[in-house]
Amino acid sequence: MEPIPETDEVLVELERYGDLELRGDLHRVIGLAQQRVPDLVGVSLSLVAEDLVLTFVANDEDTAGPDAVQPADDGPCLEAVGAEEVVDSETPAPLDESTWALFARASAAAGIVSSLSLPLRGEGQVVGGVSFYGGDARSFEGHVEELADLFGAWAPGAVANADLSFETRLEAVDSPGRLKEQAYFDEAVGLLVSARGHDVRRAKAKLRAAAARAGVGVHMLARALVETMEPDA
Repeated sequence: MEPIPETDEVLVELERYGDLELRGDLHRVIGLAQQRVPDLVGVSLSLVAEDLVLTFVANDEDTAGPDAVQPADDGPCLEAVGAEEVVDSETPAPLDESTWALFARASAAAGIVSSLSLPLRGEGQVVGGVSFYGGDARSFEGHVEELADLFGAWAPGAVANADLSFETRLEAVDSPGRLKEQAYFDEAVGLLVSARGHDVRRAKAKLRAAAARAGVGVHMLARALVETMEPDA
């Protein structure tokens, strides 16, 4: 399993700043995950503090990006991870997942039949997440605990089949831009918080959803927003 080009670009940039072990560590742990889940076709690692997503795929041609994107601000995966609740697509309570489960299946990316998302926790709070993508409907049955152990994730926060459209890959494609233009993103979020009264999490989600609908990179949209609202920027 290899990084998509944008993830490779991010890893090269991080290596320039001295993070020489991340690439090897990811290859090692993803290789171990493949041994446990033979149908594994993709893995995405989300880092909240850095606002980056790193994506590895088994075969780039068989795991094409989705044609539709679930709105980021109201997505079930964000709700579940944020609330630290166990959510499964076959469970009707406490949340009604029928709408997003059907949507996810209808817009599933090529080669993706199942997904599993786990939150990463540090010092009592969510610091990121790892999402796995399988080529079989039962790829992750019986593997939640061992995958959580491999990645240091929180197994009780598992979310099944919420990202069949492989939305994290879109985030990974945009990660090089985030790394280079994080200042614009942070400033745009601050403007939304100030102008619209959103909290930071919702402002970030709104910005990403708007970029997805517009078909542009989130940092391109952030820069345009900053320059529009602050002409002297």
